[in-house]
Amino acid sequence: MKGRLSLYLLPLLLVACQGKDVLAPEQYDLSGTLHGDWGTNPSLRLALVGTGIPNVFTNDSTYAQNVVKVNDTTRRFGLDLPRLPNLAGVYQAIAFDDRNNNAKYDVGEPVARNRLWLIYSPTDATTPAVNLPEQFPWAAGEEAIPELNVKSGWNVYNRAEKISPTNPSPAGKITGYDIYR
Repeated sequence: MKGRLSLYLLPLLLVACQGKDVLAPEQYDLSGTLHGDWGTNPSLRLALVGTGIPNVFTNDSTYAQNVVKVNDTTRRFGLDLPRLPNLAGVYQAIAFDDRNNNAKYDVGEPVARNRLWLIYSPTDATTPAVNLPEQFPWAAGEEAIPELNVKSGWNVYNRAEKISPTNPSPAGKITGYDIYR
């Protein structure tokens, strides 16, 4: 009986161990266009960087992603967001040239970001204002977000626009998360 059980479980284990298929960029949780010159043969990756509340720095590029070259200065990209991040927080998806191929953003590597912040909250809540920690060399000490009312799950806050009933807004699938270098 024990041997039969192993035979029945083997197909399930094989399916569970298969890697996730690479999808078209628009099929990921977050997608957009990456614009700008990255030089010759960059090793472009996306990372979710941010700060949890209270002050837990995140720099993670291990989420499923795909960057597709359109031409020398334009690429389409897609990135899956964690279903349940470790804690509430304020994040950005950044693009970077992973020059040392360690699959994480390191200070000094070319980087690009935008003015859209991804805010995760486990419940409908009012988030406190959040300043960026020193680990953000491009914006250390800058206020990422003011106090905001957010919904449970992922929310998008556009710093280029005034706070309103639609900014921040809850987000399931996020499209148009364009990044310029």
